[in-house]
Amino acid sequence: MRSVRIRILATLLVLAGVGVGGWQLLPTQENSGKTITVGTTDAVTSLDPAGAYDAGSWALFSNVFQSLLTFEPGGAVPVPDAAKSCGFVGTGLRTYRCTLRDDLTFPSGRKMTAEDVKFSFERVKRINDEVGPAPLLATLGSVDAKGLTVTFHLSSPDATFPFKVATGAGSIVDHTRYPKRAVRTDTGADGTGLYVLKTYTKNKRAVLAPNPHYEGAVKETGRPIVLRYYADSQALEAGWKAKKFDVASRQLPPALLAGLSPSDPKQRVTEVDSAETRNLVLNVRAKAPLHDRRVRQAIASLINREELVSQTYKGTTDPLYGLIPAGITGHATSFFDDYPKPDAKKARTLLTEAGVSLPVRFTYGYAEGRGAAAQEAAELKRQLEASGLFKVAIKGYEWTVFQKQYAEGRLDAWAVGWVADYPDPDTFSAPLVGTGNSMKNGYSSKAVDRLILDTQQDEDRSLATDSFRQLQEVVAQDVPLIPLWQRKEYVLSSEDVGGGQYLSDGTGVFRLWRLSWI
Repeated sequence: MRSVRIRILATLLVLAGVGVGGWQLLPTQENSGKTITVGTTDAVTSLDPAGAYDAGSWALFSNVFQSLLTFEPGGAVPVPDAAKSCGFVGTGLRTYRCTLRDDLTFPSGRKMTAEDVKFSFERVKRINDEVGPAPLLATLGSVDAKGLTVTFHLSSPDATFPFKVATGAGSIVDHTRYPKRAVRTDTGADGTGLYVLKTYTKNKRAVLAPNPHYEGAVKETGRPIVLRYYADSQALEAGWKAKKFDVASRQLPPALLAGLSPSDPKQRVTEVDSAETRNLVLNVRAKAPLHDRRVRQAIASLINREELVSQTYKGTTDPLYGLIPAGITGHATSFFDDYPKPDAKKARTLLTEAGVSLPVRFTYGYAEGRGAAAQEAAELKRQLEASGLFKVAIKGYEWTVFQKQYAEGRLDAWAVGWVADYPDPDTFSAPLVGTGNSMKNGYSSKAVDRLILDTQQDEDRSLATDSFRQLQEVVAQDVPLIPLWQRKEYVLSSEDVGGGQYLSDGTGVFRLWRLSWI
């Protein structure tokens, strides 16, 4: 789910446990009540944690809800937040138990209980919304609640389950305020996070007030925040130039980002390597024009990432040749190994072997207003059609409509950005290519599923490296998706706002509370 940016030049290898900076917020008293406004193009799909699995929604969830666990800035291991303690029971990695704090209250004043935790996890699985985070909890079998104790029973060993508990999928809601079998559709949110959502206007703004009753991993809450949502990058740029907000995060136009100067005294620029990736996802269903993997291999044989990055993204992204991004344990360049350079002759041979009519025609959908998605679509169309082997019809959709289009199998190809849910390579494997994955492209592979299970059985995550690399080799041959690029993170703020470097660091937490007036 993501994009980002005084910036610490650190590889987003949070797996190495390199700290990004103090966990406790140390605010000054001056301006402590003055609102900080943040501008973004990341739309919110739903205010209900059971109904959204995207960067814009999860950015809100990180601040309005609590999970049992969370991540310290730059941390590689989740730490207690709504829980006092958590850990696996026994040695089989199939039973995970947490003891809840006893001082947590919802905005209504009702105390949080273990039943709320059980309810929250079970409804994500039960609702199984087509654009929700249920795939992230694939190994969760059942949940027991007794007193302040919550016990999770897993269907298979899963050393990564604590990471998943710490994500937006683990957001704890007030069970008296949320329907058991349906996504909540009003503009309210009832959590115990660092902020209370005061008002929300879809595609316009969210007003957040510090939660005076918050208890958890963060020792001091932040300033009042207003999130302003913009329809596209150009509108965000215009808003920034008109000084309508104090911080810009996701996603300013590439040309503007490429021209930013760290020495400009009127603004602060934070730039870091990140683990946000973008993939071209291909519909592999039986009746789709890209069903035959040789057709998908032909597409992989034609894409020129270097041209895409230089022409469309002005060098603000880097070419990516593997499912797992550079800087994350298990990264491999399988797509470079199999498709080292654009090769129209190889593509034609593959299509001839597949016995398909030329040119192969397919539809390509993209989300309007999402960075340079339209320009990216046009460039990929140009590259594929230049070979004479493909004819691509491209169409843009509003964000929530776009999600529905690909989730319901109405597109043949679509590009989706992917931001790490947690600091582990598992977040780039199971949710993207496992059976029932969140890409909704119909892909299923016994070999991939077996390798995913293998990687989840090692608490020492370095031991899973070989399995992750094997998995990427299978994906490069099956081509259910094609890695395109890896983003550099940018955050732009006015000269009197600090903390932009802590907003996002690849742990999946969007720390609005770290922003402060200088």
